[in-house]
Amino acid sequence: MNLQQRQEIYETAKSWIFEAGNEIREHMNGPLGIETKSNPNDLVTVLDKQTEKFFVDRIHESYPEHHIIGEEGFGDTLSNVDGTIWIIDPIDGTMNFIHQKRTFAISIGILHNGIGEIGFVYDVMGDNLYHAKRGEGAFKNDIQLAPLDRKKKLEESIIGMNHFWLCENRVVDYKVTQKFVRTVRGTRTIGSAALELASVAEGVQDAYLALSLAPWDVAGGIILNHEVGGVAGDVDGNAWNPLERASAVVANPAIHSAIIEFLKEGRK
Repeated sequence: MNLQQRQEIYETAKSWIFEAGNEIREHMNGPLGIETKSNPNDLVTVLDKQTEKFFVDRIHESYPEHHIIGEEGFGDTLSNVDGTIWIIDPIDGTMNFIHQKRTFAISIGILHNGIGEIGFVYDVMGDNLYHAKRGEGAFKNDIQLAPLDRKKKLEESIIGMNHFWLCENRVVDYKVTQKFVRTVRGTRTIGSAALELASVAEGVQDAYLALSLAPWDVAGGIILNHEVGGVAGDVDGNAWNPLERASAVVANPAIHSAIIEFLKEGRK
């Protein structure tokens, strides 16, 4: 993807995101048609589906050769990362959207031959757009985000993670994660992986840990983090795979290795 192509796709996607955000705000207080998916806490609304279809229809019309991975089933089933792929979460943080009417995001990551080219995380209710193009830095609205502080220490870090890390799980022994929580300066839970990753890119948090996330949860935010020097992968230190659901550790580069080593102690 050359510079001209990247810029054109970026501008088009940006306009679609603002249009979709306006539609969500306009209709969010109407009937949501709430349904469950894999479990009672895995929620989806009519607006999740409508928003994803909005993007898919426009991508098919404007870029018929591009591929799509989407949370709500309107995309493609892919076995490789060849070509240009849009990875879309129409409303990341659906539980927040339903219960709180805030702290949710539209997340889009655009890859070309497996390389993150464009990333967006749009805080719909805050009207804050985090955005990045490969090699050009990451921004919050019109302000460029600074490179992450490479002198950060684990003991001085704020980590995004939810309470499931502190319970019995199949990834890391909970006694180790409890020790981890006592070691770092503090932990936070936003309830939207996309906004968690935007916070890491902004330097508001220093890392985000998740037990199991799909590509659409993290694609936009990982591209943001790459542009400020962040490191993304799973709890074993493997690089992010945009076609697989996996655990996630996205962190300031100064503490990424320390987090991986800490979690290895309790790896099952």
